[in-house]
Amino acid sequence: MKFAILSKGDSKSDALKQKMMSYMKDFELIQDEQEPDIVISVGGDGTLLQAFHTYSHRLDEVSFVGVHTGHLGFYADWLPHEVEKLVIAIKNEPILRIEYPLIEVIVRYEQGRETRFLALNEATIKTHNGATLVVDVDIRGQHFERFRGDGLCLSTPSGSTAYNKALGGALMHPSLEAMQMTEIASINNRVFRTVGSPLVLPKHHTLHVTPVNKGKFLLTVDHITSDHQGIKSVQYRVADEKIRFARFRPFPFWKRVHDSFIASE
Repeated sequence: MKFAILSKGDSKSDALKQKMMSYMKDFELIQDEQEPDIVISVGGDGTLLQAFHTYSHRLDEVSFVGVHTGHLGFYADWLPHEVEKLVIAIKNEPILRIEYPLIEVIVRYEQGRETRFLALNEATIKTHNGATLVVDVDIRGQHFERFRGDGLCLSTPSGSTAYNKALGGALMHPSLEAMQMTEIASINNRVFRTVGSPLVLPKHHTLHVTPVNKGKFLLTVDHITSDHQGIKSVQYRVADEKIRFARFRPFPFWKRVHDSFIASE
């Protein structure tokens, strides 16, 4: 079994990473940063997102597991005092691989080229300077609405508990192969009108966003933010690829939701 460990970079996470590396080498597991079979993130959900984007080119070969050194996360499910137990499980127990859907983002430019991204949590589109975003939204090749507002957020089921939730979107179980579109401060009055509600689209539905006005746009894919100019359209769909998590014990989604948002300290 080949492994790689990514740390959040703080002293607590770095120390735990070194401890885990020592344990894993004692169990004759092989450290391989280039072609690991399992990637362990030590930190929080942000660290797991970083690990995903680092190894997004190897999704068919790698499984992820998270150890959280801060608050309980939706992806990081092991505690610091459990790392020896985790290493023993990696060495001796069969890995149950749980798959979660991703969003494919394809940015097409007026010059004819395109750029492709994968999102584990969400992808957003806004204007670069904070001006009103005006875009046409097409679903399955049919015009749906002309959106005016601050932006649009497309989230995965596992990412529905993040920015999507703050925008008033629904929480979706990760077993659903779907994506959700939520509006960011839409303009609705007698002249301008949007649907005003989150939309849940199944895997076989593709959503296109076409800017009405030219200019520079701000796109985010999880924690990655980039400026884009000369955009012809942005396509969003449930990706063919999936992320795989290594499970060695139950980690129920609704219990995570309860513990994160409802349970008291």
